[in-house]
Amino acid sequence: MTTTIAGGRAARRQTMRRIRPRRSPAVPLLLVVAAGAAGVIWLWWNNTASLADTTAQVIAAGRITGLLAGYLMALVVLQMARVPALERRVGSDRVARWHSMSGRYTLSLVVAHVVLIMYGYALQAGKTFGDIVQQTVDSVNQLPDMGKAAIGTGLLVVIGLSSIGPVRRMIPYDLWYHVHLLTYAATFLTFWHQLSTGNEFVVEPAAKTAWYALYGTVTALVLWYRIVTPIRLNMRHRLRVEAVIEETPGIVSVLMSGRKLHRMGAEAGQFFRWRFLAPGMRFSSHPYSLSAAPRPNMLRITVKAIGDHSSALRELEPGTRVWAEGPYGALTASKRSQGKVLLVAGGVGITPMRALFETLPGAAGDLTLLYRANSTQDLALWDELATIANERGARLMYAVNSPDGERPDISPESLRRKLPDIDDHDVFLCGPPGFAQGVYEALRGAGVPARRIHHESFEM
Repeated sequence: MTTTIAGGRAARRQTMRRIRPRRSPAVPLLLVVAAGAAGVIWLWWNNTASLADTTAQVIAAGRITGLLAGYLMALVVLQMARVPALERRVGSDRVARWHSMSGRYTLSLVVAHVVLIMYGYALQAGKTFGDIVQQTVDSVNQLPDMGKAAIGTGLLVVIGLSSIGPVRRMIPYDLWYHVHLLTYAATFLTFWHQLSTGNEFVVEPAAKTAWYALYGTVTALVLWYRIVTPIRLNMRHRLRVEAVIEETPGIVSVLMSGRKLHRMGAEAGQFFRWRFLAPGMRFSSHPYSLSAAPRPNMLRITVKAIGDHSSALRELEPGTRVWAEGPYGALTASKRSQGKVLLVAGGVGITPMRALFETLPGAAGDLTLLYRANSTQDLALWDELATIANERGARLMYAVNSPDGERPDISPESLRRKLPDIDDHDVFLCGPPGFAQGVYEALRGAGVPARRIHHESFEM
């Protein structure tokens, strides 16, 4: 049995009526971050009296690594705050990459700071490098707020270890996710010693005020967007499971009802983080894309069973309460810059592509959807896609394995044969990482500029 979601014309009225692509604010934001780092370095240099001997040099190196670590720590938490300007304009996947990179740099700077500053203190006391451990114990026992900082540093190490690729793949997603939330505790615990023992903040009251402002602003954003905003959204819209329907073997659609759901601010191509308040699922929050544009009383996601959470969705009972956070993601109509659009989906990546196929404004012949699956039986939502294509005068193509298992050819040459003017298209792409990378390279080989290939992954 398959679901059928109608109402494409009404959904299209909620998208843009003419092509007005929004520029990503990524570059200006990175410049602001660089300016902040430059300000931190200036603060350090302005309060560094001398680098005349080894002891002064080691302590100065410990101070600058600590300052930069503190600055980056605030940015790491900011990137976890789900700020709409970042999530919807820059893109959730890009913000996630920034967060991952910032986290690695922060942890490296924290470790360098601890080693250098303790070595410097040991040198001041006439000790050697071998006395770092004892010096660290003495500092934790004697200096203000150092006990909290030590606990926070330990949490950061645990978080960093859990995020290493092989380790993360070994542990359940829910465990990794909740361990990752300890970043908030680590940030709180390490904050106070920066002000009580940091030379720059002791001698520069303005620097202390700026640090409070930085961390206070980040804290306010986290509280607003991670706590207050989801509470308001769920109290207003009161989502419940309406039905769970098997689309193809291993893929189910979850239909959710609620109040004025079209006013949630969601667009085709976006996703929410979903928490289903059913036994065994209450503490699991996972990202799934909308597989149809929001209707006034209905939302739908379509999910492939690839883990414990996604497999459990088929057991949801009608009436189950749903807690949603979002919408997130920048893979929306605002990315479009050309009149013609090619949508490329691999596997369950069809879900955001199906919503875009339904809602992207365009004349007959402007839209093309290429759907890659292992077999025709795996083409989820195919009946809906065919109906949309017929109504809109759009092209619908699929690429499946041959009976002997041979993969279809998706190469620059095959793409140009199917769409001779492919270099005049915007391309929206969603699918597994390996598939997406292969298609991206084929598109580039076919002459599509990188700026017109739009892809977003929310595997975080």
